[in-house]
Amino acid sequence: MTRLTPFSNPLLLGFDTMEKTLERVSKSGDGYPPYNIERLKPAGCGSERLRITLAVAGFTDDDLDVTTEENQLVIRGKQSEDAERDYLHRGIAARQFQRVFVLADGMRVVGAELKNGLLSVDLDRPQPEKLVRKINISVKD
Repeated sequence: MTRLTPFSNPLLLGFDTMEKTLERVSKSGDGYPPYNIERLKPAGCGSERLRITLAVAGFTDDDLDVTTEENQLVIRGKQSEDAERDYLHRGIAARQFQRVFVLADGMRVVGAELKNGLLSVDLDRPQPEKLVRKINISVKD
């Protein structure tokens, strides 16, 4: 039995990677760390701007790693254990995480800032140039 997907329409060519990406995103279920995504008001340039904010209390900038890998924004956090501390109760776990966001074509990471336990990563997408290309038609006898 064949499976029908939104991308199985014969008029949608080359979208098989997008379908695989959607399947991968739907399988990621870990909710740690919590995050917000907000649309920022456009600056003078008019390009779309987004901000991803993650709650990373207890992490320092040395514990965090923000990278882009192909079309993904990958944010990793790993706290080192402090052997000198002797906990009577430990309710705050030093837990590592990896949060992956799939970026659309043209999205760029502008910068990242850690302030008051919140890591903010700013993204923008400049307006693409409209490209119209004439395709010559060859006639064969």
